[in-house]
Amino acid sequence: MQHKIQLTAPADVANFSVFPLLAVLIWTGNTLVTKLASAVIEPAAITLYRWLLAGLVLTPFLLRAVWRQRAIVVAHWNKLAFLGLLGMGMYQGLAYEAAKTTSAINMGVVVALMPLLSALLASFFAGEALTVSRIGGAGLSLAGLVFLSTRGHPGELLHGATHGGDALMLIAVASNALYGVLLKRWAVPLSTWHQLYVQIGFGVLLLLPFWWLAPASPITAQNLPLILYAGIPASIGSPFFWMTGIKRIGPSRASLFMNLLPIFVALAAFTLLGEQLHDYHAVGGLLALAGVWWGQRK
Repeated sequence: MQHKIQLTAPADVANFSVFPLLAVLIWTGNTLVTKLASAVIEPAAITLYRWLLAGLVLTPFLLRAVWRQRAIVVAHWNKLAFLGLLGMGMYQGLAYEAAKTTSAINMGVVVALMPLLSALLASFFAGEALTVSRIGGAGLSLAGLVFLSTRGHPGELLHGATHGGDALMLIAVASNALYGVLLKRWAVPLSTWHQLYVQIGFGVLLLLPFWWLAPASPITAQNLPLILYAGIPASIGSPFFWMTGIKRIGPSRASLFMNLLPIFVALAAFTLLGEQLHDYHAVGGLLALAGVWWGQRK
């Protein structure tokens, strides 16, 4: 019996590892979609449309159950609304805005910093120990981002030689990392899917004024496929695969798959978008990922 378990365990782990890998692949596609969307639709518009679509798709499956738990929603509405602002509004909206002035390759590197940023924010907001490895990892990753943002000439940082899109993307990723920390700390007594559905509802309400004030950006044949991808695979499929992966192999092992994101994005952007790969992409990306690895060490 013991011999049989040893033979099947690796296969089981491999099967479970498919879930976070699928989530990362969908996020890779969403990074390309975000870059493509910058030329055909306003950031406020696609942010609203994607979450409105996701909410409509989830409504037949979740509305009745959430309505039965409306007392819990009312009791925790302020927390759920703030989470919706962070995860659905700031993260996505700033990412679409950042895509106007940065490349998909740079965006992929910044998104890969999310596990490290989550660990740092957990130190400040959840009382977790701020270890030497986390501080060192953050510093190394920051050096990688500076090298990447200045295109291999960090000395020019003194002359303002940076790209605003990289800074916006870092703020976007930090907001999503804070979302994850607060989601765990507040522990609203709703299931993951029910919380997601309610947060989408608050997110849509909070995004409406920005959509109203932004330049008109109707749905067209060009941007409709981008909205569909962002609203269904990226907003529903990837959370399902990621949550399933965390349940099967644990958050620490699942987070390691995020290190594949900049590699996948770089290859996809080079192949599909024609973005050029340069030495500073390799150096800056490796420094950033090395910082993530160092910062996540126990």
